[in-house]
Amino acid sequence: MNRLDFIFQRRSIRKFTDAAVEDEVLEQLLRAAMAAPSAMNTKPWRFIVVRDPGRLERLRGVMPFAKMKAAAAISVCADLRGPRNLVTGKFWQQDCSAATQNLLLAATALGLGAVWCGVAPMASLQKAVSGILELPADVVPLNLVMLGYPAEEKPARTQYDPELVYLDSYGTPWKTENS
Repeated sequence: MNRLDFIFQRRSIRKFTDAAVEDEVLEQLLRAAMAAPSAMNTKPWRFIVVRDPGRLERLRGVMPFAKMKAAAAISVCADLRGPRNLVTGKFWQQDCSAATQNLLLAATALGLGAVWCGVAPMASLQKAVSGILELPADVVPLNLVMLGYPAEEKPARTQYDPELVYLDSYGTPWKTENS
């Protein structure tokens, strides 16, 4: 097995079994998410784990691309409250995205399926999700990751395209022995 196979196996899974996701597995996902880098180590992320069927249904009702019936969801949010450096406070989307990618990769490695459903920067979605999750005014939802045990299988893949890579400056083709 190639050491990077878990990256290529990560796919957006939209069909799930009814099996619950165990607390220990959810904690592993959260530990992986919080291992992500953040600007000046500010760690603005906050995670809302949603398992309540009623709340999951309400989220499905407002999220146009999260209609799938998943056993759980995790909303990755940013806490923008308190004294923050004027520079690092502007990187919350990158910081929370890095945490989300770690979470998605960990889900794949642990045999779960997951799909990233964007919330930010859509103001209407942010307002709706914030209301359902009862977020304070300065805690902003970046996304909603729907997850559970997969009821579908997708082949591993890479979307590598050497035509999208340049050497030293834009427009100078990247060439390797394999391209």
